[in-house]
Amino acid sequence: MKLTPEEQDMQDGKHGKAVRKSMEILNTLGEIFEAECMVDACSVQIAGVSYANLGEAGLEFLSEMAEDGKVKVLTTLNPAGMDRENWRALGIDEEFARNQIRVIDAFAKMGIITTCSCTPYLIGNIPHFGQHIAWAESSAVCYANSVIGARTNREGGPSALASALTGKTPKYGYHLDENRHGQVLVKVNAQVKGTDGFGVLGKAIGDRLIKLGKNIPFIAGIPSATVEELKSFCASIATYGGTALFHMEGITPEFVRYPKPNGDVFEISQEDLEKARSELVDVDLEVDFVSIGCPQASIYEIEKIASLLKGKK
Repeated sequence: MKLTPEEQDMQDGKHGKAVRKSMEILNTLGEIFEAECMVDACSVQIAGVSYANLGEAGLEFLSEMAEDGKVKVLTTLNPAGMDRENWRALGIDEEFARNQIRVIDAFAKMGIITTCSCTPYLIGNIPHFGQHIAWAESSAVCYANSVIGARTNREGGPSALASALTGKTPKYGYHLDENRHGQVLVKVNAQVKGTDGFGVLGKAIGDRLIKLGKNIPFIAGIPSATVEELKSFCASIATYGGTALFHMEGITPEFVRYPKPNGDVFEISQEDLEKARSELVDVDLEVDFVSIGCPQASIYEIEKIASLLKGKK
């Protein structure tokens, strides 16, 4: 890749060991994907925070990077492997908790905001339309690309950290105009509303995309959508379709920039949604425990849940 003088200095170690290692990661990634250059990353979201995923090797890597590494852009952190305040009450092993805290402390030492949230766009990490960013959490990546119109690939934990410490990311994939065009037209001929409805829609479309081998749908037929509904849709279509970018006619900002696809097309009917819902819900089981917040709830959702539970035990 072509590096600027500043980037070359970073790679040569003139900005410290952590920055040099970060540039090695980013340069290698760029060469693999044939990026011509780097771009400035204005925002970072780091995933891969749980000690269960990192292990001792991952913790050692973070500790080394934290020796002289400091973030250059706003950087937030994905959820960890436990509740930071109530881990004892939840029966978390003490040794695991100690190591998880060491992980979070290493991130904090580098200047990363330890939000431990998978919805950074709800808590202040809000990039602008068209900005290049480096986010790692799958549903957040989908939201940033699609709903906000920022530009990010689905980063891994190390590459996101490298972007945080350098303020750079390789220019390939969704950073390029030519890779943001819709690949398949999806006509929704059904009523979709509520976070559950949009979650079901994400599964129905995602399943079809996998069969077609496509991952950027241009969706028509949705008259309106709230932030919460789009959050739910992003999580679902990212899970079932591997989608990091979609266009939704009349709703997402880039639908006017890219024309409707002329090739592949499919419809989503009410029957398709009912089928998808039946695959998501097992109504024959008694419910003993309900977990809410994946992705994590907005203030509006928390208020709504609290009102529904008022006066109940």
